[in-house]
Amino acid sequence: MRQLLTVTVTTGLVVLAASACSAPTPPRAAAPPPTSTGPATLPAPTGAHPVATTVLHLTDTSRPDPWDPDLDARQLKVTLWYPTRQRDGHRAPYMTAKESELLLKGSNVASAPYDVLSKTRTNAVKDADPAGRGLPLVVLSPGFTKPVSTLTSLAEDLASRGYVVAGIDHTHESHATTLSDGRVAECLACDSDTDPGFGARVVQGRAADVSFVLDRLPSAWRHPGLIDRSRIAMAGQSIGGAGAVAAMIKDSRVRAGIDMDGTTYARIPTGGLARPFMFLGSREHVPGGRDTSWDRDWKRLTGWKRWLTLSDAEHQSFTDIPLLADVIGLEPLPGMLPAARGAELTRTYVAAFLDQHLKSQRQPLLEGPSPRYPEVTFCPATCGTPATPLPRTPGRRSGS
Repeated sequence: MRQLLTVTVTTGLVVLAASACSAPTPPRAAAPPPTSTGPATLPAPTGAHPVATTVLHLTDTSRPDPWDPDLDARQLKVTLWYPTRQRDGHRAPYMTAKESELLLKGSNVASAPYDVLSKTRTNAVKDADPAGRGLPLVVLSPGFTKPVSTLTSLAEDLASRGYVVAGIDHTHESHATTLSDGRVAECLACDSDTDPGFGARVVQGRAADVSFVLDRLPSAWRHPGLIDRSRIAMAGQSIGGAGAVAAMIKDSRVRAGIDMDGTTYARIPTGGLARPFMFLGSREHVPGGRDTSWDRDWKRLTGWKRWLTLSDAEHQSFTDIPLLADVIGLEPLPGMLPAARGAELTRTYVAAFLDQHLKSQRQPLLEGPSPRYPEVTFCPATCGTPATPLPRTPGRRSGS
């Protein structure tokens, strides 16, 4: 039903695909030893600004936790990335050793020390003071069972380009979320993943999480003036991308959205969704392909829209997972988009979309195929539907 990190190890090949939490555990003896001689290092951000990061813990007392009936409030961990002037300082951890252990165990990976992902080198200075004022905000939502840290490379790059990024860990939908008191919440939702209507339930919950974070962020952080609340977008991978659709339907503050390779579940109203939206996916999401949800929703996107697919991309090509494959001791499938190229394409097209719709900067890259990025296909031509023309004066759009 939903798409998440499931790693199947067979003669050293890793398949990053759609599966269920209850998928059979692959034979661990078949996993090769790690090939990397040191910790993974995320690619450097491409923007002009150094990057900082901090963590907020927020509690929504207006609703119970949707996965734990014993909790009468919803606890969320929100990681912020933002521009700073500070270039030196302690780099933020990628995740804790316990989070690394639970993620790898939950994903059936046993080919490396369980704390290996906690040693990943990031680029953001921990808790540094921000630079700037009135910056656009981008909300990030990860795939099911994965922490938002698996989108760190994208988040750091956006922050270096002048965005504030708020990554939400949706508690009990990940293998590991560290709460404010140090307890680590595990994936309770994994017990329900075969229930009818599961996907719709998840994305509605994520939309509620997003609205709550937007409500609380100005008062919960000591730098509220850094964010321009009139310029907010959301991007997500897998069911996080589906959550972007649901959040835009629920909350008009989200002015633009991106779904990275996620089957959608929230139904767009018959009147359409007129705010800018972009599908960015793998070959599983070509028009008329295995997943038809994008075909359905494309017709109801009535504003600026793009449908892009990356040749040889896999489900995790839009995350950090391929960048970490060496230290986990896994090899990509032959012909798969190289990890560094996948990160470059994701960063480039996500930033172009956001620059156009949150910064009013026209992006020729979004007008059609580019010889610099031959892996990117503009699917409206394949669909037989003309691409939505760019507005003469690109800018922020309001919508339904």
